[in-house]
Amino acid sequence: MQRAGDPPARGVFITFEGGEGTGKSTQVRRLVERLSASGIEALATREPGGSAGAERIRGLLLDPDHPRFGATAEALLFYAARADHLETAIRPALAAGRWVVCDRFSDSTRAYQGALGKLNGEVVETLERMVVGNAGPDMTVLLDLSAETGLARAALRRGTASTDGFEKESLSFHRGLRQAFLALAAAEPHRFVVVDASVDMDAVADAVWTAVRARFLREAASV
Repeated sequence: MQRAGDPPARGVFITFEGGEGTGKSTQVRRLVERLSASGIEALATREPGGSAGAERIRGLLLDPDHPRFGATAEALLFYAARADHLETAIRPALAAGRWVVCDRFSDSTRAYQGALGKLNGEVVETLERMVVGNAGPDMTVLLDLSAETGLARAALRRGTASTDGFEKESLSFHRGLRQAFLALAAAEPHRFVVVDASVDMDAVADAVWTAVRARFLREAASV
């Protein structure tokens, strides 16, 4: 039991992963709302981005008028953004006892630049050790959805806005991306929770909340 005057307990770090159009940003928001209703202060954030420096790098990576960088350059840029994000936002929030809920994190680099970009896994893991260290997520929610449905949803959400280089990739790329995420989840079942994202957003939010409560809030009342 924490006593008066003790430093706050470390917060919980939850990440959301998945392909394009799986609803990650919506489910990040929904989870933070539910945590708040339970009296838990949480930071909603995203990658690439989430801090001033990382948002500048996001502009480079997702510039619709610029072709994608090579896998090595992308990985270096993502980890540069991640380093700033961790230093200025994630680690301070966790140290203060806040929860952090992030739309994408290192598993996206492993999937996009590692599995699909064919970047040597040792390179990615070296960057992971250097930048993230022991500050990795306590739980990762993988929103699983067919590539066809995800891309259709992404197009509907985007409307007339320009498509970034990742969404422009072929259907076979996005199918491979789904399999890469599922392989990551199978390799770390203690950390990942796979949620069917083909159902309506309320059902997805309920499934996420059930998983979070089971792992971290066993004594909490239902919200």
